[in-house]
Parts: sequence; C-alpha cells; structure tokens
Amino acid sequence: MKAALLGRSRGGLTSKIHLAADRRCRPMALLLTAGQAADSPQFIPVLSKVRVRLPVGRPRTRPAAVAGDKAYSSRANRAHLRKRRIKAVIPEKKDQAANRRKKGSRGGRPVTHNADLYRDRNTVERAINRLKDWRGIATRYDKTSESYLAGLHLRAATIWISSLLKAD
Repeated sequence: MKAALLGRSRGGLTSKIHLAADRRCRPMALLLTAGQAADSPQFIPVLSKVRVRLPVGRPRTRPAAVAGDKAYSSRANRAHLRKRRIKAVIPEKKDQAANRRKKGSRGGRPVTHNADLYRDRNTVERAINRLKDWRGIATRYDKTSESYLAGLHLRAATIWISSLLKAD
C-alpha cells in the first residue's frame, strides 16, 4: 500500500479523506490523500474501490446512481460514469455550462439533473461526521498515514456493525 503523506493546506499540514457512502451514511470506500489533493481526480479511484457483497455471486461494483456536488462535474468523471452505465446526479458548474452553450450545437446536450436524488448528496458529509465522532480521527493524532487509515477502517466497521444491529 502506498503511504499518503501529509500535505500543505490552508490549515497547515493535513490529510484529506475521500469516501463513498451509501444512503444510510455507511462508508463503502475510503481513500486518504495529502491535504492539497483536489477532490475531482480522486472520484474514479474511490468509485473503483466500491464492492457490495451479495449472498451469492460476485460483489457488485456498479451502483445505479452516483450523487456528488459540483466539484465532481468534470468531463472525465461524467465520461467514466457514462461508460459504466451509472446515472450521474451531479450538477453542472456555471462556467462549464457557459462553455458548452458558447460552442453551440457542437457543445453537446445540457446535463440532466434529478433534484430528488441530488438531495441525498449530503450523505457523504454525514458519513464523514460519523467517522469524526472518534476524537483520534477528528484531530488526527496518528503520526503515520497507515495508522490513521487503519483507524478510519476500524471506525467504518463499527458504523456498519451498529447499523446492522439496529436493523434487527
């Protein structure tokens, strides 16, 4: 496993958690990068880590839809989702829409947007808040990225276990 180093950010030396979560705010895939890393380039690596085990057969790796905010509205991310036949619930940035309109008929179609599914995009923020209920994750006391990532995985496992116990 490649270690993610601490990186410069407005707050100093930090690291950034990138994750995919289901509608019940349970983490499905985690990725740790340096603090200055942008969100959009991490979209495909995080999505490729999603594995949902079923009672029989291979794990499911293709969700029906992916909701995200405008940070993930790049052409590469949309093309990746289109290629995998995943519905993108990501609004278009104003500058991207203006560039598309400026090109006229060569600019392509406007991005479709499902407002009902878009309301659920905050599940990732709520999942991060649940992860940060543990003080060690919220304050990042760990000195190495490996131990911090291990703590993230441990907290994610406890979130999953508690949600399964509540379901019974």
